[in-house]
Amino acid sequence: REETGAKEKETVTVRQSVALCEGERARLCLVSEKNQNQIIMIRKWWRTKWALGQILRLRGRGFRSDAALEAISKAGEERVKNLTLYNYPSPSGSLSALFAHLFHFHLNLPCLLLPFSSVEPLRVEDLCIEGLERVYLLDFLGPKGFADALSRRSSCEVIGFDHRKSVLGQITSDHPDKVTFYVDLEKSSSTAAYEYFSSKLVDLNSPDGNVASLLKPEVEDRMKMVLKYIEDMDLRRWSLPDINAFRIGLREWRSKLNCITNPYIYKQLLEINSVDLIAKGNSDISSRQSAANKLLDKVFRVRLGRGFYGECLGVRADGNSYVSDEIGKQLSARSAAAGLRPIGAVIYMQRNNLKMCLRSTDSATDTSEIAKAYGGGGSASSSSFIIRMDEYNQWLSVNASRWSKGMMHHFVKY
Repeated sequence: REETGAKEKETVTVRQSVALCEGERARLCLVSEKNQNQIIMIRKWWRTKWALGQILRLRGRGFRSDAALEAISKAGEERVKNLTLYNYPSPSGSLSALFAHLFHFHLNLPCLLLPFSSVEPLRVEDLCIEGLERVYLLDFLGPKGFADALSRRSSCEVIGFDHRKSVLGQITSDHPDKVTFYVDLEKSSSTAAYEYFSSKLVDLNSPDGNVASLLKPEVEDRMKMVLKYIEDMDLRRWSLPDINAFRIGLREWRSKLNCITNPYIYKQLLEINSVDLIAKGNSDISSRQSAANKLLDKVFRVRLGRGFYGECLGVRADGNSYVSDEIGKQLSARSAAAGLRPIGAVIYMQRNNLKMCLRSTDSATDTSEIAKAYGGGGSASSSSFIIRMDEYNQWLSVNASRWSKGMMHHFVKY
């Protein structure tokens, strides 16, 4: 009896241990499922950060680079009193830098101009050079407390220009007296900088006593039109004719906007022309649409989240990811016309990963809820995520190819 009782106790103990292990395993699985998306996002963040670091080291394009620090050191030795930092790679910031450059050029005043980016940015201690009297922040106000710290440590005047609503929280009543911010939500930074430096130049006049103009007459009208288009983009109005073509035509300028790597930036910006940019943009739109049309002939049906989020139209775009936005938006319209969810899915391989981009032209549809459920992200109208191949195969409609062939004629008019 004693042996039997001991064995029964042992059996109960073993069963309890097994139950505890199974319960712990279930708990861990639950925690794992809850944290899976967070873990994926953290890994993606670290991979992105590591990749950026590699790019900066290999290409020497960091904005706190040896070249930038050397230029600051040289400016200190030469007792340069004026420093201009502009938002890079913002077209508005670069045009503002052009106007600052022309202002100091007309008055024969030495001025150091440098790009400022959130990627490895310059620090306050880097900029505290001897004899500094004035710092301009063009199209940005810097991180919180940046302007205040710079003014206090260098005893210099800091003048900042911005048009974003998000910076209003930085403007408080306890700023140093030498810090001035020009923030106009109805005017782009480049327009505000142009008006500021033009007005200031007229007030100060040129050294020979003649009133100088910031821009030559033959350049002024052309530049004002460019500023109107930039402002239409910056304020997200999108109201001017061919504004989308202008935006696309302006893309190729981004690689030229670093004054450290491109010493001809100001000469090039003086030649910028809205007519040429629109023509370039329309040409790019036409070629991209041609590439998109070839892919749109191979549309198929996608069961979003295995059907949990409904169905939409999709297409594989391997090697043509640059047209994913155009294709996605057109697929969104076609999906709606076919009675599906107004979403377009564009799928392609990216660095050995299968990526799915979702687009929607319907304001009531949120694509990001799907992307976030699979470790991705984005906005309501535009989102993306990495999807496993086995999971992706579960999203394909069983009758996808047959449906595609049977319904393709329905979309010709779209």
